[in-house]
Amino acid sequence: MTKAYALLSTYPPTQCGLATFSAALFANLGGPGDHVGVVRVLDEPVPGEPLPGRAPEVVHDLVNGSAQSAAAAVDVMNGFDVAIVQHEYGIYGGPDGQDVVPLLYALRVPSIVVLHTVLARPTTRQRAILDAIIDAASAVVTMTRTARTRLLDIYGTSPEKVCVIPHGSADNRVAVAPREAGHPPMALTWGLLGPGKGIEHAIAAVALLRDRGRRVAYTIAGQTHPRVRARDGEAYRSLLAALASALGVADLVRFDPRFLPAGALGGLIGAADVVLLPYDSLEQVTSGVLIEAVTAGKPVISTAFPHAVEMLAGGAGLLVGRQDPAAIASALDRMFTEPGLSARMSSHAADLAPQLLWPAVALSYRDLAAAVARSYDGAVA
Repeated sequence: MTKAYALLSTYPPTQCGLATFSAALFANLGGPGDHVGVVRVLDEPVPGEPLPGRAPEVVHDLVNGSAQSAAAAVDVMNGFDVAIVQHEYGIYGGPDGQDVVPLLYALRVPSIVVLHTVLARPTTRQRAILDAIIDAASAVVTMTRTARTRLLDIYGTSPEKVCVIPHGSADNRVAVAPREAGHPPMALTWGLLGPGKGIEHAIAAVALLRDRGRRVAYTIAGQTHPRVRARDGEAYRSLLAALASALGVADLVRFDPRFLPAGALGGLIGAADVVLLPYDSLEQVTSGVLIEAVTAGKPVISTAFPHAVEMLAGGAGLLVGRQDPAAIASALDRMFTEPGLSARMSSHAADLAPQLLWPAVALSYRDLAAAVARSYDGAVA
């Protein structure tokens, strides 16, 4: 049975979705006697490390652009039973992160590559990179059936090589205290902030509702994405704040600019009446925020990006058109006025939750790791 797992990914204190995902997978993957090590992906070395305070699970840093670091990363991962590699365009070195490809081919242990993005319309280079990643991997994981179908239909991947394991979630199911009289219902959007989140359309929807005599408080939680901040500073957040003021809803729109730890995030989700995902993207096949919202039993209003269409089809949420404030406003109005709608959505979400919690998701990874290890040993023999 597989007992040693190497995780290759960005990792805290890096603040991004993959780092958060990998930290949760690390925390839940190993059993008694197992060894889980993290090979952390960095854009540049951390000055002064290794330090006594560095997380003990980090066994090596893969510094992008360093051939020596990549060769050492391969040697380290070859000391484990299975390598579990997180893939997203841009986190590895080279154009579109192409430097991960030779690393995967150099591994002498079976590898599971977790695909956080599967583009329906990749560029020529993006297509070539993903084709090579799939070829080098022992197995690939998508987090939705939509992404798996794209791999089969667009990339021609063998069905036997693709496994669907949902994005995991912390258990944020909490009893919600009754809202105090006079306090408006609260909609919540959270996650790393940047253009493409569609939050400007949600603010416009809050203004439309205010014009109809309905007050909805809207909390926007999360810091600006580090790469967006490095390029543009806080321009997007400033634009959103200016829009709220111009539309006369600055008193209803609240910004919480922190990168929230799990406990604080759980409390914020618990206080929300509805989670609002107004994303612009038509490509997004994986959303950790969507999974966290559904697992917490919260009704969701979302634009019809692929993961939302798949996850909410059973009744856990409402879908709206992208960049459509009027549709968002109508959905919010319906949420707060239609008898029983919110409770029905929460019930559907509760039915989905057990399979999405991290312990169940990690068990699926352990089972897959054992299967690829057996197949790999048989092929080598």
